[in-house]
Amino acid sequence: MKGIRAVTIRATHTARAIALLASVAMVASCGLPRSGPNKREIFAGSVEQNGDAFIVTVTPTVTRATATQPAFGFSQGFRDAGVVASDMISSGDTINVTVYENVKDDPLLGNTGQRVSGLSDIQVDGQGYIYIPYAGRIKAAGQTPEGLRQAITRKLEDQTPDPQVSVARRPGEGSTVSISGQAGLNGVYPIEASTRTLGTMLAKAGGVTVDPSIAIVRVTRGSFSGKIRLNDLYENPNLDIALRAGDKIVVEKDSRKFIALGATGAQSLVPFESETISALEAIATVGGLATMSADPTGVFILRDESEDIARAVLGRNDLIGDQRIVYVLDLTEPTGLFEARDFLVRDGDTLYVTEAPFVQWQKTLGAITGTTTAATGLANTAKTGK
Repeated sequence: MKGIRAVTIRATHTARAIALLASVAMVASCGLPRSGPNKREIFAGSVEQNGDAFIVTVTPTVTRATATQPAFGFSQGFRDAGVVASDMISSGDTINVTVYENVKDDPLLGNTGQRVSGLSDIQVDGQGYIYIPYAGRIKAAGQTPEGLRQAITRKLEDQTPDPQVSVARRPGEGSTVSISGQAGLNGVYPIEASTRTLGTMLAKAGGVTVDPSIAIVRVTRGSFSGKIRLNDLYENPNLDIALRAGDKIVVEKDSRKFIALGATGAQSLVPFESETISALEAIATVGGLATMSADPTGVFILRDESEDIARAVLGRNDLIGDQRIVYVLDLTEPTGLFEARDFLVRDGDTLYVTEAPFVQWQKTLGAITGTTTAATGLANTAKTGK
């Protein structure tokens, strides 16, 4: 009898195990919640499997081929523009002229006995001219006060003996630049002796209100525009440019972002916090890998790669246009962390970390045991009538 009972018990256990496996398979097939595709499904979408993306394992060669970042800088026209004279006269400036005449009885400009005549607040008109009595219209814009002084002297010396002329300039709206955006103090600033370059003008405006590592400075001059990273401007004085009247300077915050999804500490749209960010830094920025669910062998960077880079990465010359590439990082490999440290994330990338295989089994078993517990509870309630 004992032997029969033992056989019966083993049969019962086997039946239960089979039933449990069947339940697991059935629950798993129902599609339990998960953060996204698993590693197997991603590889199944490769071009080799008739999918639409190339799957590429990150190596030092791949890292070098993809290590490109947007190149900012000013065109040759901006760079070739020399620094304007610190006192160059422009339309909108205000000019004060004083004339000393070498006569007493009948001065040209003043009253009898008045040898000094002052002409104050003369506005340089839109065409760049000013008007001086007895001298007429004189071109002022584009000249220094000294050049204008000589021009006025030449006009007057035939009408009054040995006139002595002095000219003073006060910058007006015509010799200003505007600063806006993330600058310290937005406003309109005159180009003066101490603020004739982009760097010095930004200092005059109080610098920037964002981290300099993510600040971008854009300068618009007429129909032309150029931009530069603030850190590059500070670190390399050769990149600084001379300003011109009417320049529009806008300080912008770097708008680049990447997306973090899957088994990471946070799933969100993440702005760049520095000029460059590696895959390892990107993972750290979102709180690292989820300890209880992430698969460190399944870290992916999804990107639409340009034709030139795709050809270099894949070693193919038949590719036309942008290509979808999924870069794979295995952090369990001996050099995996080094590869993740060196591989650069770019604007618009998606960082996706798959769940470890056992996580789905845990969810499945949890669903089964939870359902069994609920069923047992209902059965007990029915038996006791409570």
